[in-house]
Amino acid sequence: MGNATLYRRFATREELIEAVFHDLLDEGLRTGEEARRGEDAWSALVGYTEGIFEGLAANRGAIELMTTAVPAGPTLAELRRHNHETVSELVRRAQEQGTMRADVTAEDLLFGLAALGRCVPSAAAVVPGSWRRHLALLFDGLRAEAARPLPAPPLTFRQLEDALADMAVPRGRAPQG
Repeated sequence: MGNATLYRRFATREELIEAVFHDLLDEGLRTGEEARRGEDAWSALVGYTEGIFEGLAANRGAIELMTTAVPAGPTLAELRRHNHETVSELVRRAQEQGTMRADVTAEDLLFGLAALGRCVPSAAAVVPGSWRRHLALLFDGLRAEAARPLPAPPLTFRQLEDALADMAVPRGRAPQG
């Protein structure tokens, strides 16, 4: 299908992205709701992020969608909002349960996941599942028993959004590497 055909069917790039990734985005919302129902917040959070990373490993387009600077359509915007709420709730609950260090914010975790997530498709292409090691290392640093004073304050939600937008690959430009 050529570009002209695509633009006859979809008025904007955002509509096309919504259509192509609709099932993936819906699955992300369902996975988040399931994680929120987990009794053990730590296990729910780890399982939730593993599920997201499995999706990134299986679908290279998913990471491109999440890290390319395109305006978010309504479904992608909802997924991002829902993801932040899910991570925030699970971080808070894990801290209340004593399994996550008390000074971690949802933004701390989301920043680390965004950076690591960029590498998942490439790592999975070389050695399937190898990304699991690095995700486990990230989570080990978040455990309550690993807590040591941190050298800087956490990002605010707005600062996180700005950092992730800056990290995104502009449309039409390949990542530099």
